[in-house]
Amino acid sequence: MRSLFRPPVLPDAGVLDDHRPLIRSLERRGFLRGGLSLGALTMLTGCDVSDSTSVGQALRAISAFNDGVQAALFDPNKLAPEYPASAVLKPPRFNAYYPIEEVKPVDGAAWRLELAGLIQDRTPWTREKIAALPQRETIIRHVCVEGWDYIGQWSGVPLRTFLERVGADLRAKYVAFKTADDYPSSIDMATALHPQTLLATTYAGETLPDPFGYPLRLRMSTKLGFKNPKWITAIEVTNTYPGGYWEDKGFNWFSGL
Repeated sequence: MRSLFRPPVLPDAGVLDDHRPLIRSLERRGFLRGGLSLGALTMLTGCDVSDSTSVGQALRAISAFNDGVQAALFDPNKLAPEYPASAVLKPPRFNAYYPIEEVKPVDGAAWRLELAGLIQDRTPWTREKIAALPQRETIIRHVCVEGWDYIGQWSGVPLRTFLERVGADLRAKYVAFKTADDYPSSIDMATALHPQTLLATTYAGETLPDPFGYPLRLRMSTKLGFKNPKWITAIEVTNTYPGGYWEDKGFNWFSGL
């Protein structure tokens, strides 16, 4: 089946062998030891991540290596701290790659969640079908790559529950998302199966408001904020690297907390 997502080409990690002088230079400057993302490295070097030159390839390889280290350290059973309802910010803070005035509300009655890839039952889902599945609530911290954070109270279907219900291949590498605001994103399967990873439909006990992802958004306790897409319209399970909106611009793909 043809993918709903445009998979970019991953760099060959072996390119690192050809760029040891550059890497040693970055290490001496403290960048790699500090875990700096590819996005930050590209700003420092003036190199665009789409650059096909040796420097661009080396930076991509460094980021791929960083992803591998984070994935190896990730504990799929460790829960993030949860907080009392009294700490919840109401309403949540808006964040997107455009201002809140440009949000285009989704028609919930016409909305359908499309499925693709390594999934046995790819029948589209309605809001009512999703609401009928077992729900979970979590009060967790949202951490933005820009440096701010807040405590949010999210309820919805555990992504694991949904993936099991539709017969997804849980051995696949990636779960990718398509959204109404053209903000593709993707996560590793281990994070998708984490107990605190939700397909959220409510915030602080009320239906998710339009500016914050109605009718369905991803909410995770183990990733930076930009990894949580809003207004989800499609989910794909795949072994082909799907990338993402900011990831394709140089942000670290794994981006775990």
